Amino acid sequence: MSETQANLFLKAQHRRFTAFAQEDEKEWKGPFYFIQGADPQFGLMKSWAVGDCENGGDDWEEEIQLTKQAVQAVNALKPRPKFFVLCGDLIHAMPGTQWREAQEKDLKNVLKDMDNAIPMVFVCGNHDIGNTPTPGTIDDYKKAWGDDYFSFWVGGVFFLVINSQLLFDASKCAELKEAHDKWLMEQLAVAKQHKCKHAIVFQHIPLFLQKPEEGHDYFNLDIPVRQELLERFHDSGIKAVFSGHYHRNAGGLHNGLDMVVTSAIGCQLGEDPHGVRVVVVTEDAIHHRYYSLNKLLDQGLEQELLNLIKSN
Repeated sequence: MSETQANLFLKAQHRRFTAFAQEDEKEWKGPFYFIQGADPQFGLMKSWAVGDCENGGDDWEEEIQLTKQAVQAVNALKPRPKFFVLCGDLIHAMPGTQWREAQEKDLKNVLKDMDNAIPMVFVCGNHDIGNTPTPGTIDDYKKAWGDDYFSFWVGGVFFLVINSQLLFDASKCAELKEAHDKWLMEQLAVAKQHKCKHAIVFQHIPLFLQKPEEGHDYFNLDIPVRQELLERFHDSGIKAVFSGHYHRNAGGLHNGLDMVVTSAIGCQLGEDPHGVRVVVVTEDAIHHRYYSLNKLLDQGLEQELLNLIKSN
């Protein structure tokens, strides 16, 4: 892979996303949209099929084809989306395991065909840095995909990408969690002080799946962490949190915040089709809808996007 192609995956540096000029993007310039995907997770479909999620992922051809379809569909959209964000679990093999290098290489080989005019935003998931991350696993992720947390502006909207695994289990990297939490509080203060048109968070693990009082399990954040974040997000004016991890569509509204859980490009654990979410940002609201990869190529979607953007 050439240096230019490698740089496609390293646009998040020094806690900023370099694809957008921050000073030029702080002012509202009218409606726009972006695409959110999650969990291409090369290797999970085979692992799930054979019932061995630790060692069974020695074939990921199906995920390759699905991710190619996603890239082709996003490239074909007119008007172009502002960016394409992948909310974690880029590959299935955990840090230090057998298939990791090959899965990462194959995913990058697919993603390098993304239109250069559509920047890719990467969010780390538990399979990207480990269920219990360490300084080493996070450093390896940053070398491959850029910073594990950062912020950026697009068209007057403030976006925060956070490392939700540090909120799930930071027992082996307490200092990194402390730095992450300090940064997050600083960024939430920016959102509150600037009174930006909208403020949106991307993370891998959802705050909650259906309602904020639900119990804690593998697929959501622990209740005390969740409650603290919900309060801080509300106080800072965060309008929506987009996540993945669940491999099914879910989510709910709480106190003006839209918790959006998007199903997978790759392995489905429910009844949803392989797909991505189209998110249209207007002056007054954030509209979103999940589309199958096949539906994303329909001409009707293009007209729907144009109508929504033009009418706001």
